[in-house]
Amino acid sequence: MEDPVDPFGELGIIGMCANLVEKGNLSSPLIIYNRTQKRADDLNAKLPSGKSKIATTIEEAVSSSDIIFTCVGDDKAIFETIETALKSNVKGKLFVDCSTVHPDTTNALAKSINSKEAEFVACPVFGAPAMADAGQLICVLAGPGSQVDKVKPYTKGVMGKADIDFSDQEHGKATQLKIIGNTFILSMIETISEGHVVAEKSGLGVENLQKFIEILFPGPYVMYSKRLSSGDYHKREEPLFAATLARKDAKHALDLASASGTRMKNLEVADGHLADVEKHAGSKGDIAGIYGAVRQESGLKFEN
Repeated sequence: MEDPVDPFGELGIIGMCANLVEKGNLSSPLIIYNRTQKRADDLNAKLPSGKSKIATTIEEAVSSSDIIFTCVGDDKAIFETIETALKSNVKGKLFVDCSTVHPDTTNALAKSINSKEAEFVACPVFGAPAMADAGQLICVLAGPGSQVDKVKPYTKGVMGKADIDFSDQEHGKATQLKIIGNTFILSMIETISEGHVVAEKSGLGVENLQKFIEILFPGPYVMYSKRLSSGDYHKREEPLFAATLARKDAKHALDLASASGTRMKNLEVADGHLADVEKHAGSKGDIAGIYGAVRQESGLKFEN
């Protein structure tokens, strides 16, 4: 099998590509395509010379690749990307989608790809861009076991620190877990944000709250708490994770809950605050901006 792999880049993709090049044992250069040419150019420039090359069209990228990794921002984008890709001869090729999309979308992609005699594995990932850079993502793999096995050489130990293996399960199970799992992150940010605001307004102080969080909740709680207290949630030129994408994930989760006859009230609150973030910051709104929305709601300025 030839090894050119084609990732369509979004958040964290630089780290994923760098780790594929460094640790993926590729026998040929990594082929990069992005819908925004400058992003492809910038990514290519960040990788070691001769280890990657740019394709200017989806058709060019797919025709030169045996394994095609895709990672885009939403359901519409992945449908459009795969529709274009399938216009080429894809018989025998393996598509691996890392996008966070609705499970119904994932299952529809599998049907379309399989109809062209190509293979498909769903592989959404958990982890912030820093985790992608460090090769510490958690990869969720679903699809026929023989096809999942073809993807594993590029996940644990390369792009990720661990696999959650759903071999021989419906493709949509992977994105179902990803969507539900992301609600834990949203609820965490909501909880930390509310705690910070109460600590500030009640006189406890954010620094004292931070000490408690560092001792009892090491890991992502500490990371997000520091993003809030430092003002990182509003200082970035580009969001670490856009509020618009977070709302897309929330919408999918709320849809899953409604279809199951349940509610996710924590998520409903967080989504309302994300809507406030969008109104305040527009395209620069970050998921951690939930803190700013809670501050505003409590009579404080959005920015700390």
